[in-house]
Amino acid sequence: MNRTRFDHGIKPTPMDVTCVLSAKAQIGEGPWWSAAEQKLYWVDILGKNIHVFDPKTGGNQTYTLPDIVTCAAPKTSGGLIVSMRTDIATYDPATGKLTPVATPKERPGNRFNDGKVDRQGRLWAGTMGDVDWDSPVGTLYRYDGKEAVAMESSICCSNGLGWSPDSKTMYFTESFRYRIFAYDFEASSGRISNRRVFLELDPHGSAFPDGMTVDAEGYVWCAQPMFGRIARYDPKGTLERVVELPVSRGTGVCFGGPNLDTLYVTTMRTTLSEAQLAEEPLAGSLLAFKPGVKGLAETPFAG
Repeated sequence: MNRTRFDHGIKPTPMDVTCVLSAKAQIGEGPWWSAAEQKLYWVDILGKNIHVFDPKTGGNQTYTLPDIVTCAAPKTSGGLIVSMRTDIATYDPATGKLTPVATPKERPGNRFNDGKVDRQGRLWAGTMGDVDWDSPVGTLYRYDGKEAVAMESSICCSNGLGWSPDSKTMYFTESFRYRIFAYDFEASSGRISNRRVFLELDPHGSAFPDGMTVDAEGYVWCAQPMFGRIARYDPKGTLERVVELPVSRGTGVCFGGPNLDTLYVTTMRTTLSEAQLAEEPLAGSLLAFKPGVKGLAETPFAG
């Protein structure tokens, strides 16, 4: 497998990365661990699928929506909150009922991308140019069950989100600015301020930051497609660890398992040639490994 790299002065940490679910997701994304169900929710954006993986049985329940689905998380009242092409919606897997609850006014050609629920139960989800991925046309929204409020604009491909253990810092990825930004976060109100660069990758190095999560020690784990790796950064943005994957395009990460000590990784097949797919039979599958640290429990949407 050919991967473009540049030297960070750190050797990959040996990890037993395994395939826990063989799949062919076009763009696997948005892993979300349900502590209540002991199951992993994840989506295939272009496949229009919400998946629910049960690590105990190895089973994977699939729900197909009428349009792309870019993130999904359980609601406290039952069912799911989802972001789709242009809508934030609720979805009831039991009945198949899909109900749009917010449709922000977006420029033509934009669509939602990754999203995540903060610890106060609000959904954060951002948009991107569906064709011009690297254009600064996206917006980051916060949805509290009443309205979608624009929190940041001129986004170059809105992507992963995460919060520090004390909820005082929010991390937000702009994939094609090749940066993760940090904000001061006011948990009670959901206000963000003091935007600054937490991490920057070389835009000529062929890799970009994608989905992320924050562990119990406050370190940021970031999927970096093209490099085929997951990177861990300390709270100051210094690279602490690199874990190599058996595929070149890992997209999202989430801690799960009974002890929150398993890191699940979504992957994708889109943009890979037939020759590359032959070299990467696990592309589009769900991977996992034990990183030696624990994560933080995900919070359902408060609604």
